[in-house]
Amino acid sequence: MKRFMLVQHSYSEFLGMVEKQLESRNIGFQYQRPFLGVDLPTTATQHDALWLLGGAYPVTDEEANPWLAQELRLITNFKKMRRPIVGIGFGALVMVLHEGGEVSDEPYFNTYWTTCHKTEAGRDDPLANAVDGKKLLVMYNGSATLPEGMEPIVVDDEGRWLAVRPDDLSYAMLFRPEIKPGMIEDMMMEDNRPLPDNIGEILEQARANWAEGQKIAAEICLALVTALDLMTERHKMPVFNLNVVKTE
Repeated sequence: MKRFMLVQHSYSEFLGMVEKQLESRNIGFQYQRPFLGVDLPTTATQHDALWLLGGAYPVTDEEANPWLAQELRLITNFKKMRRPIVGIGFGALVMVLHEGGEVSDEPYFNTYWTTCHKTEAGRDDPLANAVDGKKLLVMYNGSATLPEGMEPIVVDDEGRWLAVRPDDLSYAMLFRPEIKPGMIEDMMMEDNRPLPDNIGEILEQARANWAEGQKIAAEICLALVTALDLMTERHKMPVFNLNVVKTE
């Protein structure tokens, strides 16, 4: 069975609508929750892909994200093993940082609905074509400047980057196909979570766009599965159970 590692950065943000789509393809998940104080694994040998999910703080906030060095090391190890990587929101910013981009804590909130536009660099890209002309929620904190030579494959209405493809086995995207209205409600109830002033309007739009959002999430999943060959099970090291035999 194919097994994906998911790095979760806050209580409220999981794979949501995307998880449902992948489960239907006989894909299992193992969540890692470093925000609870648990160290991240150091190896990619037991997983077929890595997903880095959204978060509540900028990547630059070392107090809120003390595990960042572990996450960067995990990306390096998955790349060495030639395993696909997908970063969403906070996870996308971490990926850009890994590739040599510059991260900032400003603007603190980036939460808005926009129409996605594929660029010339994304002309033949499956993900860029899947979202081109579609209205999607963008949600992340802080920002990241792309390193020299990295071109966005999707931009928003203002021309700001929304998705990049660092290599043939990875995507970083700032739009959030996984978010359901209930996830936004959970964010609003999460203790001490920083939220933008327009979160109520964002929730209303999420509810209004729910039916269309499910269709778009399915199209995005299909594009990712195709582009990253996610249906291929990678070679995984065997796990042995050591049974201690007592002798008299």
